[in-house]
Amino acid sequence: MWTLEEEISRVEIGKSAKHRNLTLFPLARKIIPARQLDYLLLEDGIAQGKVRVTELTAGGSVPELRLENTGDLPVLLVDGEELLGAKQNRVLNLTILVPPKHTTVIPVSCVEAGRWSRAVSDLRTADHVMYSGLRAKSVLQVTQSMRLRGSPLSNQAEVWEDIADKATRLHAKSPTGAMFAMYESHANSIEEFTRAFSWSEGQCGVAFAISGRLLGLDMFDHPEVMRRFFQKLIRSYALDALDSPPEPGETLSPEFVTGFLNQMATAQSFSNNALGLGKDVRFNGPKISGAALWAQDRYIHICAFAGAGEKPERSSFWTRISRPSRRRIF
Repeated sequence: MWTLEEEISRVEIGKSAKHRNLTLFPLARKIIPARQLDYLLLEDGIAQGKVRVTELTAGGSVPELRLENTGDLPVLLVDGEELLGAKQNRVLNLTILVPPKHTTVIPVSCVEAGRWSRAVSDLRTADHVMYSGLRAKSVLQVTQSMRLRGSPLSNQAEVWEDIADKATRLHAKSPTGAMFAMYESHANSIEEFTRAFSWSEGQCGVAFAISGRLLGLDMFDHPEVMRRFFQKLIRSYALDALDSPPEPGETLSPEFVTGFLNQMATAQSFSNNALGLGKDVRFNGPKISGAALWAQDRYIHICAFAGAGEKPERSSFWTRISRPSRRRIF
């Protein structure tokens, strides 16, 4: 297992794209893997009938769900993915690579406080992930819980409170307090953001800034996985962009992304055996928090978020990335 610093040294930052107050920086690795994917995405496993996600028992358990993988490949569950149905909608607390022919209990957070009745027995994936502001808080909460208690739990009361406050600001009404309602209420505006950006060939990650403030990034082990999650992630940050100052704010240069990557590389970290395959790596510092899944001899997924109200420090553009003569820009 190599370090996050070694992994980040392989990252290249592409040319930014901007729409209204949302800016994206594509991320790529210097060497693009030629291999085929050796796991299924959760939505594909469900669509193919190889994966079922259900309540843990008939009575249900708010912070837990049951996942059965009957297929011949591992299944990737990504931090922040929303699952719709069962007794209430949930989001995944961390990234998990579930082994083939395996049933496991997965840790989740409820994002629909006012429902505890079965809509359909099985859950399905949404076309977005949890909005970035709450996802950042959840990642830090799960990290703290794992460090103190060894369990990947969020602060459920704070999750519900954050959703309620955001729904009020966005004038998104839901009789059950569902996070999903905010995406539905602002679907037209959110889709305007998805149409403004496009995935680039070879792109394995993306960093996001809103109103001149760099907020977070996600990176995957393969460009195809990034392509599949690209619009889901845009919808996540678009919801926060709609809840942020409309003015563009300061124009960010790639230096700010480099500074953010450097913070990831130097943050304090610890790792545990993952719930599925591999190791779950957690890292945090004064201005950053994040998580990574190491499995099958590589980092499958890395996510990181800036601290609330913090802006990554500007740093030397080439620090820990590469020299100008070796750097490629999209």
